[in-house]
Amino acid sequence: MVLVLLLLLIAVFQTTDLIGDHGSANVASWLLAFLAVVTLAVWFLLLSGYRRRVRALSLIGVLLSIGVAAVLFRVERISGELVPEFAFRFALKPDERMPWPAPGGFARKPNAPVDLLTATPLDFPQFLGPGRNASVDHVELARDWATRPARLVWKREIGAGWSAFSAVNGFAVTMEQRGELEMVTCYRIDTGELEWAHATAARYDAISGGVGPRSTPTIHEGLVYALGATGHLLCLDGATGKCRWRKNLLKEYGVSPEEESATLPWARSNSPLIADDLVIVPAGGPKQGRKVSLAAYNKQTGDLVWEGGNRQISYSSPALATLAGVRQILSVNEDSASAHDVTTGRVLWEHPWPAHSNADPNVSQPVAVGGDRVLLSKGYGQGAALLQIGRSADGAFTVQTLWKNPKVLRTKFANVAVRDGYAYGLSDGILECVDLQTGQRIWKDGRYRHGQILGVAGLVLVLAESGEVVLVEASPERPNRVLGRFQAIEGMTWNNIALYGPYLLVRNAEQAACYELPVEASL
Repeated sequence: MVLVLLLLLIAVFQTTDLIGDHGSANVASWLLAFLAVVTLAVWFLLLSGYRRRVRALSLIGVLLSIGVAAVLFRVERISGELVPEFAFRFALKPDERMPWPAPGGFARKPNAPVDLLTATPLDFPQFLGPGRNASVDHVELARDWATRPARLVWKREIGAGWSAFSAVNGFAVTMEQRGELEMVTCYRIDTGELEWAHATAARYDAISGGVGPRSTPTIHEGLVYALGATGHLLCLDGATGKCRWRKNLLKEYGVSPEEESATLPWARSNSPLIADDLVIVPAGGPKQGRKVSLAAYNKQTGDLVWEGGNRQISYSSPALATLAGVRQILSVNEDSASAHDVTTGRVLWEHPWPAHSNADPNVSQPVAVGGDRVLLSKGYGQGAALLQIGRSADGAFTVQTLWKNPKVLRTKFANVAVRDGYAYGLSDGILECVDLQTGQRIWKDGRYRHGQILGVAGLVLVLAESGEVVLVEASPERPNRVLGRFQAIEGMTWNNIALYGPYLLVRNAEQAACYELPVEASL
């Protein structure tokens, strides 16, 4: 009876939304499965009536099998739905098999000029695109992939990490881990050739989050700004990869590596933001000490210009928006969303957005959706909320919650794309369309698991966790209308998409690829 009850509970967790998060449901199912096995073992050993010899030999066989498996295999990583993946214990990790440049130095391919100073209309220069909003409107993709399929331009090995590409003037920059070196790397978009690499002696490696850097470099006026998983903030010359200046945020803010791991167990994932003459990143601080939500440095010299806010940081990245007539920096912190004055860092407004950076973290971006409104979204059963930002008679900022719905846009570590009053996002791994006016779900269909999306002029490009690329119509009337799909790369894929004109740049912790997508008009 107990065994049947446990199996029924597993079925309930796997087929309903009782917990509110599919990953948490998987953890609960694993625990129940363990209890079911223990229950079965107790019955077999104590109550089954089998001969003692049979029971003893069976127990020895099971224990030996578990021991051999533990010796031969290791947990390589945990998927976005909290399912473990295993690998041979004595095998090198893929990034450890790749060539390394000199630690602390840089390597540049001779006679191969790299120009990241020249801007073009096709550029995708930062995390989530030109507007940092997971949307691109200057590319019109063809809708018929059956007769006009994507063309593979190149595919290659790449170091570990969940960083995406940023692309400017025919070059793409990302971050990757090769052995003990955390690297910022620059590739040619037309060939996939590595042009330069800058290496820092640092490595992040955890079962829960995998290996390597998470944030995406920002390319601006010929310079590359990158933040490593362990807090190394770099400004590099885009032509050569040479370091202009660097900061170690852990040292700057008095955080030990051990405390950092306890506070931010999935490592720093914040992509640097450029605003005027500043490069802005979440700073953080020790658990019992002073905390700084955002720090702004002079983008040319690295000198500290201002600090703003006193909240612990999250895994989200700062973004620019104009709300209630004022240009401001939006930040999702550990347990709140805030806005900061661009020139001083002063907190303009703040709104509670509960989370814990070491348990149920905030990861998704705040999105300005027009009409002085800001959309927040989060996984772990919290869902989404729409805030109205205004000004009172004395000029102070006001924040009103227009709606909050725990059942929609549970984006976990994905983001949303907004189009014509609707938000599209992977909600607990399933593509969903939500009416921004009401906060109500219009449709939810198509399980792509914990991949990423990019809105492209009325369409949604989905990069599934499996590495498959899917083109979906962005329409509230047509649920998950798939226009085309192809397998782009192999393996677990959490990295965001970059689109440089018709060139789709995708990667994960082992592979990177470039595809030329069919377009309706010449670019």
